Amino acid sequence: MLIRRAQLLDGRTVDIRLTDHIDEVAASLAPRRAETVFDAAGGTVIPGLHDHHVHLRAAAAALDSVHVGPTTVRSRADLADVLAAAPVGIDGWIRAVGYHESAAGPLDRATLDDLKDAVPVRVQHRSGVMWFLNSAGLAAVGLPTHPDGRLRSYETWSDAVARRDISLAAVSQRLLGYGVTGVTDATPGLGADEIVTLTEEHRHGGLHQRVHWLAPGKRILHDDSLDLDELTDWITRRHSEGGAVALHCVTASQLIVTLAALRAAGTRPGDRIEHAAVVPDDSIAELADIGVLVVTQPNFIAERGDQYLADVDPADQPALWRLASLLRAGVRVALSTDLPFGGADPWAAMRAAVRRTAASGSVLNESECISATTALTMFTGHPERPDVARTIDPGQPGDLCVLSAAPAEVLDSLDADLVTATIVAGHLHLNN
Repeated sequence: MLIRRAQLLDGRTVDIRLTDHIDEVAASLAPRRAETVFDAAGGTVIPGLHDHHVHLRAAAAALDSVHVGPTTVRSRADLADVLAAAPVGIDGWIRAVGYHESAAGPLDRATLDDLKDAVPVRVQHRSGVMWFLNSAGLAAVGLPTHPDGRLRSYETWSDAVARRDISLAAVSQRLLGYGVTGVTDATPGLGADEIVTLTEEHRHGGLHQRVHWLAPGKRILHDDSLDLDELTDWITRRHSEGGAVALHCVTASQLIVTLAALRAAGTRPGDRIEHAAVVPDDSIAELADIGVLVVTQPNFIAERGDQYLADVDPADQPALWRLASLLRAGVRVALSTDLPFGGADPWAAMRAAVRRTAASGSVLNESECISATTALTMFTGHPERPDVARTIDPGQPGDLCVLSAAPAEVLDSLDADLVTATIVAGHLHLNN
């Protein structure tokens, strides 16, 4: 296809011919016979956005789960009302997502039994790493005597829950509306055969985006089971098999142990630290020295910033969701949303990276703000090299995002409403 009158971020106006890859970029290109022509009409064209950390199946499942986060639930009575009204799925479960203790206090099996005991109930913590099950749910997964019903995600108990046949079409269409042409799926625990199967499912399930996988090298860490020697051995084995590692670090303890393990085992291209939600001052230089990539989510500043300001000690707040200090130190960084545990809109994540503004208008760590150009670039990296931005040049992937405004307005607003078309592998998808 041919895109005409496209304005690039550097101010040039060009025509772009592309198939699976960009074939030509020039001031003017003549249409070929039967070639699809799209007039960008002076709007900005950028490389298609790549969300470098998402959970596809969880995102699809969340669309038909009830939401019990702090914006919906503010008391135990609210939670009871939501669960009472929740539909029971065809598999016999009630599924709820997005829970946080600030909504209605700690959850366990006894609490859920009081609220809803007739059918199996699963409530997912908004972090994605913990589920809370009632007694009926524990019986359904073969754990009737479990003491508290607090189970970690991706452990063997979940194998007893029948996987729903979930279409990814709705998730894909939503991402196309944001100009997202590719995603990196961060679901841990997947083997090579399962990835092949899921790839086929995604293709037939209406997923248009290109998919890159972190599994089987993705690992979630937990503060109560950190073992430096075991983690070092696991990284060493993974490297010896030719693979990279992606380590989920949301606390300072997890990051410190991860850095020590990477220092002992050595790093290889592709090694990543996911989230880096808390980075102490003395860890910044080590991140840069080791050279490992950090994939982080500034959108949580906008989504949860007020709670951080209320709950986190002011002395610890400067370590939250760093960006500018990492870049100044030479740390390799890319951005993502953590969909569905974070909001799906990468433009909102960019705005949060630039403004660091919570819902109330309060600013968290203004010194960590970055420029709009930098934030946008950090969503255009290659799947295998997230910190290396793709460009609009011959040979680059044929994945583009077309916006209705000039570059200055795009960078000033960072607004998904400006996306008019998304092109994946040369195939045009128009926004309605």
